[in-house]
Amino acid sequence: MALYVRAMTPDTTVIYNASCPICSREIELYRRYSTARGLPLRFDDLNTVQLAQWNLTPEDAARRLHVIEDGKLLSGTDAFLTMWARMPRYRPLARIVGLPGIRHIAALVYEAALAPALYALHRRRVRRLECKGPL
Repeated sequence: MALYVRAMTPDTTVIYNASCPICSREIELYRRYSTARGLPLRFDDLNTVQLAQWNLTPEDAARRLHVIEDGKLLSGTDAFLTMWARMPRYRPLARIVGLPGIRHIAALVYEAALAPALYALHRRRVRRLECKGPL
């Protein structure tokens, strides 16, 4: 649990899918909150960063939220816990969701239901755009 309550560091980067309307909306809330408070969080669209240095493909990156902190890549529930722990308003959420049992359930729900559903929506958007072709 100590991992999620340690001091903020300037090298915490959130990698998210900006082309996903749901993801973008949620991340924009975190971005506005952290920017207004001068928190050392950075938010990067997966389409604008060098994913290969983290052994991520664009498809892998679109499947779930990723956070890079202290040179370590975290994904899924661990990424959310790390991001939330860096924002005072969300720190209690990180502590609660990070508790044994709750963390396990949250990871199961995210990995088995939420992340796959968002990824499926993303794939449908991509296919729709591919069918339309260039303008």
